[in-house]
Amino acid sequence: MAKDKVMIVDNEMEILQLIKLYLSREGYDIVWTTDSTRAAALAMDEKPDLILLDVVMPGLSGIELCGKIREHSDVPILFVSCKGQDMDKVLGLSIGGDDYITKPFSPAELVARVKAHLRRRNIINSAHSAGGSDHDSLLSIGGLEVNLTAHTVTVNGEPVHLTAKEFELLVLFCKYPNRVFTSRQIFNNIWDTYGLEEDVRTVMVHISNLRKKIEPNPEKPQYIATVRGVGYKLVSD
Repeated sequence: MAKDKVMIVDNEMEILQLIKLYLSREGYDIVWTTDSTRAAALAMDEKPDLILLDVVMPGLSGIELCGKIREHSDVPILFVSCKGQDMDKVLGLSIGGDDYITKPFSPAELVARVKAHLRRRNIINSAHSAGGSDHDSLLSIGGLEVNLTAHTVTVNGEPVHLTAKEFELLVLFCKYPNRVFTSRQIFNNIWDTYGLEEDVRTVMVHISNLRKKIEPNPEKPQYIATVRGVGYKLVSD
């Protein structure tokens, strides 16, 4: 079985080497660069299974780099940054990041998050490869259609591009229409059980991103409704 490949982009060599050391011990193949301006091309060439991005770098910032990578890939992207303000995290997640860990961090926590994201990605890829009947692989709610085998989404026949986490989130809602999920339930289903106070914020940002892509009017959502004081549900009526 091929090893999962992790790409690290960080201009702080000391941090980069620390991350490389711990992930190498876990058996991952490591690709790295301190030059953010060449990282997008490197990602296209190497096709990593997960990318760790610093936010503050000379040349392209991690936010800008994430945007470039998202133009051609839904690979899990984890931000590793000394900027820990709420708005920095929201911006990172809004641009297409899947997770955000603040420096200084526990190497064990970083490894756990990497493992969790790769585990979920491998489960999805395995299910995708296994395929299934047309009936089993197609989820339809009104004009919204999710094809689990092809890993595609259409709204009123028009294709919609989602990141891996957005796709997982939509599948969860579509499999249980009209069921209300709390933010913590969503987080535990989609991101596993790590994280404390970031879980609600992470879910909120991804819900917002998903609404912008599938809702005719994200300000008045017709698919993903907020149940005030409880959580969210997909409306199928």
